[in-house]
Amino acid sequence: MLVDVPEGKDPITYTWGELVPHIGPAAARFSAAVYAHTTLGLREFEAARLRIAQINGCVFCQDFRTERDGERVEDGFFAAVEQWRDAVGLTHRARLAAEYAERYALDHHGLDDEFWARMFAHYSQAEVVELSMCIGSWLAFGRLNRVLGLDTACSLPAPI
Repeated sequence: MLVDVPEGKDPITYTWGELVPHIGPAAARFSAAVYAHTTLGLREFEAARLRIAQINGCVFCQDFRTERDGERVEDGFFAAVEQWRDAVGLTHRARLAAEYAERYALDHHGLDDEFWARMFAHYSQAEVVELSMCIGSWLAFGRLNRVLGLDTACSLPAPI
């Protein structure tokens, strides 16, 4: 961990809250809102989230599974998302969510008309904006936690 966390302090709460009190709490609220207020289905939400976790290398994010109403994606979903191009069992929407997440993170200049035509054949404009905000949150905050070495001490941040 690159941040010197005082003994007895939670690394995430300390780093996100005490070190940057004017930015961290707002970031934590945004991160929590992505989970609390999404309208996306669990499978496409998790496909995008897991693909960003894989790209970021965030240990916590890769191990975490979103739960909704007692349901989580099945075992093997993580591997399917990693191999989204050829994986069996992914819906069109989940496959597109994984592709979008990957391209958003690694090649956002390459998002062309062909991709957007496929995307809008399965997602509404509001869903694309929501998915973009979710991906942006995971990319920024998962990468922040990984880069600072907080990903092994991480928990999903509650609003601070």
